[in-house]
Amino acid sequence: MDKLHGSQSRLGATMPRFSALLLAALLALTASAEPPYPEIMTRSAALAALEDPDARIRLAGVVYFGRNGLAADGPLLVKRLSDENPVVRDVAGQAVWLVWGRSGDEETDRLMESGVAEMGAGRYSRAVEFFSKVIGRKPDLAEGWNKRATAWYLAGDMHKSLADCDEVLKRNPQHFGALSGYGLIYLRLEEYGKALEYFRRALAVNPNLASVQDIVRKIEEYLREQRRRGI
Repeated sequence: MDKLHGSQSRLGATMPRFSALLLAALLALTASAEPPYPEIMTRSAALAALEDPDARIRLAGVVYFGRNGLAADGPLLVKRLSDENPVVRDVAGQAVWLVWGRSGDEETDRLMESGVAEMGAGRYSRAVEFFSKVIGRKPDLAEGWNKRATAWYLAGDMHKSLADCDEVLKRNPQHFGALSGYGLIYLRLEEYGKALEYFRRALAVNPNLASVQDIVRKIEEYLREQRRRGI
């Protein structure tokens, strides 16, 4: 599902948030007068850039896909979530949400944005209606199912949220948002072992999720205490 402990989606303000992070990333990556990264104009050049030994070049590849990629490009960016350079990792973490939310169809994307707006306003039933339309138009788009799973969760329907998370992973096994969503649902259901399993799976895909890391530590501490007390 969407970002842990928050009802706001990554999609609603994607480009402004991505641009802000990108600016910070570029400032951190270079303190010289040298251009922070070369501008890449073609997909083939961007694909090569993602594997370049120079972090500046890899960042340029990530930026290209963040601006131009579609959902099918997600695995390219997920790989960079384990990049040795922290700036590349951070920008990839934002860019992957951008590409996951792009269907390649203008009307579908408009429906997705409308659903995100309704969800952000707390109108979860309306959000479900919009996301259901997204799913009807693009059933293979994992993010449509993920957004509806988030809306169901926020509306308090854990079982429908779980069912939609299942559909997300059928289409995108690397969706760390849905994996984290399972964890949240099982926390709500007080099934702590299952919650821990899914949070760990989310971290295996994206080791940069600080909120998830914190929750994992707390669950582990809780389960150790339960075992110590013989519960």
